[in-house]
Amino acid sequence: MAESTTQHMPLKGWDKPELDLSEAEWQSSSRGKGDVQIAFVEGFIAMRNSERPESPSLIFTPAEWGAFVSGAREGEFDLT
Repeated sequence: MAESTTQHMPLKGWDKPELDLSEAEWQSSSRGKGDVQIAFVEGFIAMRNSERPESPSLIFTPAEWGAFVSGAREGEFDLT
């Protein structure tokens, strides 16, 4: 699978660094289900769509990632 090396302009007011994800070690869920991959890069967590790795990645701080994971575990994002 080709790694994305596309450079994107940061959003105005964006307080996170522009990370080089070309060498990131992307991980899928332990069950291999779903289309999301994550990588831990320079103290941040990057998340991407595994079916479109060239698309922009979402970047989370550890606090944001913790809140996201806690919310997911509690069913906050369950749309069913």
